Amino acid sequence: MIYLDNAATSFPKAPGVAQAMSAFLAQDAANPGRAGHRMAVVAERMIDDARLKLTRLLGGQDPARMIFTLNGTDALNMAIKGVLDPDVRGGQHVITTVLEHNSVSRPLQALADGGAIELTRVGCDKDGFVDPDDIRKAIQPTTKLIVITHASNVLGTIQDASAVGAIAREHDVLFCLDAAQTAGVVPISIQQMGIDLLAFPGHKSLLGPTGTGGLYVGPRCPEPAETVAATHETGYTDQVVARSARLRPWREGGTGGDSSSPTQPLVYPYYLEGGTPNTVGIAGLAAGVAYLNKQGIEKGLEHERAMVAKIIERFVDDKRFTVYGSEDVSRRVGTVSLNIEGYEASDVGSILDDSFDIAVRPGLHCAPYAHRVMGTSPSGAVRISPGPFNTDDDLNTLLDALDQVAG
Repeated sequence: MIYLDNAATSFPKAPGVAQAMSAFLAQDAANPGRAGHRMAVVAERMIDDARLKLTRLLGGQDPARMIFTLNGTDALNMAIKGVLDPDVRGGQHVITTVLEHNSVSRPLQALADGGAIELTRVGCDKDGFVDPDDIRKAIQPTTKLIVITHASNVLGTIQDASAVGAIAREHDVLFCLDAAQTAGVVPISIQQMGIDLLAFPGHKSLLGPTGTGGLYVGPRCPEPAETVAATHETGYTDQVVARSARLRPWREGGTGGDSSSPTQPLVYPYYLEGGTPNTVGIAGLAAGVAYLNKQGIEKGLEHERAMVAKIIERFVDDKRFTVYGSEDVSRRVGTVSLNIEGYEASDVGSILDDSFDIAVRPGLHCAPYAHRVMGTSPSGAVRISPGPFNTDDDLNTLLDALDQVAG
């Protein structure tokens, strides 16, 4: 099988990922705990080391603010529903774009339908780029959050996150970036780009296993333990948290350390990490990050862009094909979508799978608003997303197969 569906999940995984997971299961797969038996401590240290690796890779400052999640969707829900209060009516305006994955669109639409927020979707140009000035113009006095994708999972177009981050700070608005298509392949600096909340999966360009992801919480989302003292009638002093100064936790439960508090411990990362983490997955994710650090993410991006450039060059002027998005590969990740005249996208995907042993992704790609803008709804398009381990032979086989399908 020639696998060209890396925008959904990377395959194969990086060398060392499976081995790290197997070794952890065989030797150290205890429930992590900051205090306890040796295996628990080793598991906790492994997780802390993974936090540090990810924080450094993504340009964060404090590893304690790197929250492990189940996937990118979990991270985005944690950010969105942590910032926005579903019980409030009015006074919460949110800006997003037409390019978003359903991981952003659906939770925001649910909050809008429930009357908790007012939602603005900013459009894009014909090549799939959002003008940051359109986001600036959409800001209202009640705007609380801007949520955008870093790169479209349909068009591959990379948005100017730094410009949006600067605009968010000018207007004292929180900025959440969905890095599902960029974390691990496009250089990201949380600090320099003005990102308050960075959400990402571990199983795509970070080359880790499914069931992993993260949310980095920046300093403009204060530590939950920033408190004021209150003296009770009984004479002891407790700590009272100003609720307006912290995210609400997405889930609550055990944290492997502080078990006495009736609510989540008021320190990151445990405040947002209720329950036993996916320790085996995190061990694999850490190995994926280690591989990227050794290889350099720029090398992977260059490789994927070169492949996309060849696909665009081959078919962009061919009247049998419609190729979507910018022809400037320096402004996109390794993803390109196209359609063949006279064929449904699903039929092309099936033919490539059954007759040529090639895996691509037809359909709407969980991004219905983007496809409406492209004019490809409801049938969608054929998405081709090479990865770091695809070869020139893979690409040539794909090009010849598409040419044969088009007839």
